[in-house]
Amino acid sequence: MFRIYNLLLFLILLISPFIIIYRLIIKKEDFNRFKEKFCLFSYKQPKNKKVVWFHGSSVGEINSIIPLIEKLEKKNYIDIILVTSSTLSSSKVLSKFKFDKVVHQFFPIDTKYFSKKFLDYWNPKAVFFIESEIWPNMITNIKKREIPLILLNSRITKKTFKRWRKFPNLSRSIFNKFDLCLPQNEQTKIFLKLLGCKKIKKIGNIKFSEIQKTPTIKFNSGIKKFFNSKKIWCASSTHKGEEILCGITHQKMSKIYNNLLTIIIPRHVNRTVEIKRCLENNGLKVHIHSNKEKIDKKTDIYLVDTYGETQSFFNICKTIFLGGSIVKHGGQNPLEPARFGCKIIHGPNIDNFKEVYELLKHKKISFQINSINQLNVKVKKLLKQKSNNVKKVLNLRRYGVKILNETLLEINKFIQN
Repeated sequence: MFRIYNLLLFLILLISPFIIIYRLIIKKEDFNRFKEKFCLFSYKQPKNKKVVWFHGSSVGEINSIIPLIEKLEKKNYIDIILVTSSTLSSSKVLSKFKFDKVVHQFFPIDTKYFSKKFLDYWNPKAVFFIESEIWPNMITNIKKREIPLILLNSRITKKTFKRWRKFPNLSRSIFNKFDLCLPQNEQTKIFLKLLGCKKIKKIGNIKFSEIQKTPTIKFNSGIKKFFNSKKIWCASSTHKGEEILCGITHQKMSKIYNNLLTIIIPRHVNRTVEIKRCLENNGLKVHIHSNKEKIDKKTDIYLVDTYGETQSFFNICKTIFLGGSIVKHGGQNPLEPARFGCKIIHGPNIDNFKEVYELLKHKKISFQINSINQLNVKVKKLLKQKSNNVKKVLNLRRYGVKILNETLLEINKFIQN
């Protein structure tokens, strides 16, 4: 099976120039930095430096480790915190934080050659893969060098588990290489054991942890005045097909609130033009966040087209629809708006955050809808209510601090060796 995997990688490598060109055209690659995926590094090689390496796929994974990085930055036994990811959006989000020790690079294509070259260059003293990032060649080469390898905040879905179980020898040879697995939920803990992980310790989901120095934007006086004159609700982390549903809800709710404003923050901002056109075709007036022109008072939809500013909008809006949950995506992390005292509406497709949503539902912080009519009713109801009480928010934060401290204690055992 390993041979087939490497053969597929070889074929991907052959056509990779065409893939990169296409991704550059649709603005999903950085023109100056895509070469990092081929181990042409944009940072000077760190010699005689203690490097600790974290790797996560995209925005969600990178955001989840920011509280850890904030703590580790203060440790004098670490020189460089290397953070790798695979998407342009995650690199932009990370750049919003002004860290002193953090270096971001794009994760290399997982060939034997590139994985060896990457490790030769960076020589990390400990490696942390986040959630479900499993790269066979890189993992194999990490363990050949006897570098501690930890699967941090690991998440294995039923679908992923069934896929790995089709190749029992391959899965066991990969998962037993992790020195420690820290699952984020009970289901993952069971799956990891069945897949061959040797040491597993469940602490909890580090996404409960809170970022201390959140990069927030300051709205100018004109925008503040505009927002203050409106009744606002927000649809965040939306996926294709969800924006138009929110637009329809706006049209229905605007018959009740003539000063209604709907803020839409798409998961992928490269879709901004497409979303704007779709909403305008349905008779809605759209203002784009990065547009510095004066906002028309008749604006229906305020469309956010930048990364890393979501929390600024959670500060001013306490009724949130969280996307990726009506379409079959598995949902998005609801903990960020929950910590800001927001009431969260979501669809039925939340498999990626099932345990988190169960907790929030129990605390009456989140509410499930199954149709557009239910979305209309719930938005109408929540717009009349106040934000979540302080006690609920504080309890969430205390739980997050506990998980963060215990996780830090575990990973420091490998970093300080």
